[in-house]
Amino acid sequence: MNARTDWVYRVDEPHGSEGWRPYGVHPERWQGTITSDNPAEDAEYAAALVVTDLMTEWERRGSEDVKHVRVLVWQNEAGTEANAVFSVEIQPDIAQD
Repeated sequence: MNARTDWVYRVDEPHGSEGWRPYGVHPERWQGTITSDNPAEDAEYAAALVVTDLMTEWERRGSEDVKHVRVLVWQNEAGTEANAVFSVEIQPDIAQD
């Protein structure tokens, strides 16, 4: 039995006292849907794909483009932070030895 699942994701960045806003100059680039037919490809897997894409983009552009972001993942349709199935926050190291 194939169970197709749509994992909807969005990348946000902090925006001071206003909370979070969609990430980047082109926020539509960092939101979308990942469809899976494999039960092992869960919300965490979808977030890992998005993070990998972000890291590749940052590496290509250089370290000055690395940002503090969070990735939110929902099943089937986007919602609020509170009802995300999975979320991960990436905060680059500011101080390096």
